[in-house]
Amino acid sequence: MALTGTRKRLNEIIFGTDSPAGKNFDVFLIWAILLSVALVLFASVESLWVRFGETFYVLEWFFTGLFTVEYLLRIYCARDRREYVTSFYGIVDLLAILPSYLALIFTGATYLMVIRLLRVLRIFRVLKLVRYLRDANLLVRSLWQARRRILVFYTSVLVICIIFGSVMFIVEGPRHGFTSIPKSIYWTIVTITTVGYGDITPHTPLGQAIAAMTMLIGYSIIAVPTGIVTAELAHELGREKQLARCHNCGKSGHDADAEYCKQCGYRLEDFEEPIDEES
Repeated sequence: MALTGTRKRLNEIIFGTDSPAGKNFDVFLIWAILLSVALVLFASVESLWVRFGETFYVLEWFFTGLFTVEYLLRIYCARDRREYVTSFYGIVDLLAILPSYLALIFTGATYLMVIRLLRVLRIFRVLKLVRYLRDANLLVRSLWQARRRILVFYTSVLVICIIFGSVMFIVEGPRHGFTSIPKSIYWTIVTITTVGYGDITPHTPLGQAIAAMTMLIGYSIIAVPTGIVTAELAHELGREKQLARCHNCGKSGHDADAEYCKQCGYRLEDFEEPIDEES
């Protein structure tokens, strides 16, 4: 949809990063986000809240009002309002202002305002760090391609945890802290992930033997998801190298950061993935 007048000017400032006004707006917004998040962190310190609680409260609503106006202006000047509202940044922008209003009903909801920190991701567009966004997209694609194998892996781990948890409940019992099967499953997950809080420990020789077996299983399977993701990541890297093609000789397989063709020396055009208005 073509924008005209005030909406067009606001769109260039709020969504754009090419004009000086757009850059200044984004830099101002990033600083406001960082300050508002720091405010939430400091407000959670009881000694600071006792001394500056009223100031924190006023500043909190100042930032909330600022981000509310900004969110409404984004809806007003967006080329496609529905697309913006349902986009990742549109949802984050909404979540950034909701906690303050929810805090009027639910105590403690105000601390959820730290989600505003996600809005700082816009700095990648402000500083033109498109290659970082491409690398992030590469990782996301790798995780998505490996989703079925990861799901099978975690399902298998869950089955193992349920089995070992049930066995430990039978062997150790409530007298040693294994008061229920869910509690025993919790112990198994903590043990198999090598975290080991130590809040529940087996006391019988058989229970300790099972615990030792659980720990060894944990070490043996901890590298499985890493291998799955690494394999997909290597596949995506290979696919991306094939997309980097020389327009002079047609040679493909260049590295993503290559500037010249390794066969004919022709300068490669920048290979960038298209980026949506709010992605």
